[in-house]
Amino acid sequence: MESRRLSATRPPPETTPANRLLAALPAADRQRISSHLRGVVLEFHDILHQKGEPIGHVYFPGGGVCSLVTPLADGRTVEMAMVGCEGLVGASAALNGDIAQETSMVQVASDGSRMTIGAFRAEMNRRGPFYDLVTRYGQATLAFIMQSVACNALHPVEQRLSRWLLMAHDRLNTDQFPLTQELLSTMLGSTRPTVTIVAGTLRRAGLIEYRHGRMTVLNRAGLEACSCECYRSVDDAFRTLVPELVEAAAPYGRANGAKEAGSAGIPGPHPSM
Repeated sequence: MESRRLSATRPPPETTPANRLLAALPAADRQRISSHLRGVVLEFHDILHQKGEPIGHVYFPGGGVCSLVTPLADGRTVEMAMVGCEGLVGASAALNGDIAQETSMVQVASDGSRMTIGAFRAEMNRRGPFYDLVTRYGQATLAFIMQSVACNALHPVEQRLSRWLLMAHDRLNTDQFPLTQELLSTMLGSTRPTVTIVAGTLRRAGLIEYRHGRMTVLNRAGLEACSCECYRSVDDAFRTLVPELVEAAAPYGRANGAKEAGSAGIPGPHPSM
């Protein structure tokens, strides 16, 4: 079920789209596709797709972060991948039919646009630049999901939290963003007390600051040193498969990330829970 709070009453402006996937299309394709897009406000905790239910629209975030999560029978959820302004939510519809195979939800709000599943399929059937880019993006997202499975099973919470923060940092292009410990525990498949302890470890190491529901990345290089191999593996997959979407982003290693990673004082990993 798509969230009833979503409204799509206006077409998106005819400037270069904030969404990198749309912006990377040739002008003629972008103009044609824009006639099928409607602007939408993606609010925190909006459910875009519910696992097992029909997909009505695909979404192109203009910013923010959306999570693709697997819900479990006991009510817990674990994040498989995240989507920001580099991609689209609902790409699995191109492969798996009209039924959502995961739950998609908004974690950091933004504006965006959406397209009906009918218009999306018609555009994919053209087998043109849109089809090519969406297909390659879907392959990169699949690599993201597979790496997340290994990461959640094998790596300690400090490394997984550092990876998550780096990926959010890449997509949001800002050092400060809203984030609750409850959200982090849900996304990492861990307990809230464990996330509190681990976030405190990163804060004392000078890598992050967290207060009043807002996260600030202070030392990106330190987070990269603390993260597991999975961050770089996923980044490499996107750079290989959809380089035009990564190259359109702000360069990695902002001023605050230029600090020496070795000076972060990162302690040993906390046991995974």
